[in-house]
Amino acid sequence: MKVMVFVKATPDSESGLIPSDEKTQKMFTEMGKFNEALAKAGIIKAGDGLKPSSAGKRLKFSDDRPAVVIDGPFAETKELVAGFWIWEVRSLEEAVQWAKRCPNPMPGEEGVLEIRPFYEMEDFEALMTDEIRERETRVRKLVERQQKPTSAARAKKAKARPAKRTPANRTPANRTPTKRKPARAKAKK
Repeated sequence: MKVMVFVKATPDSESGLIPSDEKTQKMFTEMGKFNEALAKAGIIKAGDGLKPSSAGKRLKFSDDRPAVVIDGPFAETKELVAGFWIWEVRSLEEAVQWAKRCPNPMPGEEGVLEIRPFYEMEDFEALMTDEIRERETRVRKLVERQQKPTSAARAKKAKARPAKRTPANRTPANRTPTKRKPARAKAKK
């Protein structure tokens, strides 16, 4: 079961100021350990903090007109999100147990996490036509391919890593000069 865990925003998180006090440093340390535990257990699939809504935009849709873009900030801080995780768990109860282990994401304030399950394709089975099912399968495969590094990307990444400095593998600037034999002149016919 895939779930999204929302970290709800607070007036402080919406201010955009990141305090450098001891409580915040402690939270970052504890949150790092928590994320590491999630990763070791194979639970976390993605996660990040979000900038305040003042840096965002909303799009409002209706059937009879084009989408309307609304610039942030947005009212009702308690309805906003300051961060998220995507977890793969066996059940909603397992997600709750993991969430209980989370350090308070809003030091000095009341932090709130909200857990919401993702829809699965089976939830829409009654609406699925063969065409919709095939398109969904193509899109999922395309996304999976985009998330896996290609062999060219892996080679580029390997090239970007600095080579180990060994006598057989010195950088050109540090190479010991060698004497070259002069080129032989070609005989004229």
